[in-house]
Amino acid sequence: MDLILDILDTFLFDQVYSTLLPASGDPHNGNYIYNQAISEYMPLEPSRWAEHSALQRDNIFRQTISLFIIAWLFGTFVYLTTSTLSYIFIFDKKSLTHPKFLTRQIPLELRTALSAIPLMAALTVPFFLAEVRGYSKLYSTPATAPFPLYNILQYPLFIAFTDFCIYWIHRGEHHPAVYKWLHKRHHRWIVPSPYASFAFHPVDGWAQSLPYHVFPFLCPLEKRAYLALFGFVTVWTVFIHDGEYITRSAIINGSACHTYHHLYFNYNYGQFTTLWDRLGGSYREPDPDLFDPKTKMGKRQWEKQVKEMEEIVREVEGVDEREYLYEKGEEEEVESEGVGRVGGKGKGKRE
Repeated sequence: MDLILDILDTFLFDQVYSTLLPASGDPHNGNYIYNQAISEYMPLEPSRWAEHSALQRDNIFRQTISLFIIAWLFGTFVYLTTSTLSYIFIFDKKSLTHPKFLTRQIPLELRTALSAIPLMAALTVPFFLAEVRGYSKLYSTPATAPFPLYNILQYPLFIAFTDFCIYWIHRGEHHPAVYKWLHKRHHRWIVPSPYASFAFHPVDGWAQSLPYHVFPFLCPLEKRAYLALFGFVTVWTVFIHDGEYITRSAIINGSACHTYHHLYFNYNYGQFTTLWDRLGGSYREPDPDLFDPKTKMGKRQWEKQVKEMEEIVREVEGVDEREYLYEKGEEEEVESEGVGRVGGKGKGKRE
């Protein structure tokens, strides 16, 4: 994160802070030394405004504010960009006619995510602050790795550590004492779209991201690998919500596995692999029909999903408070419009 902060300080924040909080006189007399992390990768001289703010670059309050802005705006940009690209080019639009798709679901997913991201960013700032102030085990170049092979090993180590931790955090959030006030918001989406990828309670989203932030304090991680892995994690989170069942791997926790988690709640808690679900007895193999384009969105498959899902919702939540796009009595109307449909027991009306 210090790499991004250096770049934005140079091209944006120096001028903003010097305008909003100008320094009185020249506090450093032109002798202030900037230890820019980015200088190890590329030459980048401090901007002409660098010494003209009352809050210098190494000021902890300035760093806190800057990191919050970066995390909030960058998180929002990445979420909207990746989710929208997935929705346009990958997401199976037939999901929009599923009997358990909610009334105004996509606007609701967007509103939930966009209201959660700034709070998740605020909760994450302490980790970023500790990183830029030198308390993590992040390293700058491959030459400074613990040993040469570690530059490769860091990637599977990161995946293995975060996959293990997220499994248990996610499974813990399904405990009855926690689920209804924390994780239920994300399970509002029985049939998620890519926009559901960040549509969490902010504490829930933050809790499931904790392993990503804890890892570089426990294990060495190259800074550029850190940024690349964050990009990968974001894309993966969208990928498992896109409803396009590309992989039928017994090892990879793909979209089909995560679809079953949203439908049936107490299965497939994993993030990247099925390992811990298998060891923890919570793995449920997706139905082969999901991988056949002719049957994955068929009436028979949906009837099967709806019947079991409604039983599980009654068991886990009691009353189903969701408002579905189609009511049970609307099946004939929908089929007359040329869309095969199974009715659902929603409270809502079609809008």
